Amino acid sequence: AQGAEEKDYREPPAAPVFEVEELTSWSFYRAGIAEFVATFLFLYISILTVMGVNKSASKCATVGIQGIAWSFGGMIFALVYCTAGISGGHINPAVTFGLFLVAQRRRGA
Repeated sequence: AQGAEEKDYREPPAAPVFEVEELTSWSFYRAGIAEFVATFLFLYISILTVMGVNKSASKCATVGIQGIAWSFGGMIFALVYCTAGISGGHINPAVTFGLFLVAQRRRGA
């Protein structure tokens, strides 16, 4: 019943997800750099927090388990907030690469 009604508008054709010209644009490389820096900072700060707790002589002198959780959560929050407008804020190279491959596959199909 719904498909029988005529629409009073025409849907525009779907835009291509990825174009070869995109490889020459600065925004493509800026997004890659943002993802790399965000992933690096996330891993660096989070792992250093865990190492600081493990290397401490007394667990009471460190941030503890809750501090580790806050460092992971705080870093994800801050980095997604900073990179969402540039690269989507994935903070995960596997997700970024996977979405890139899916976009290429759908374009080719």
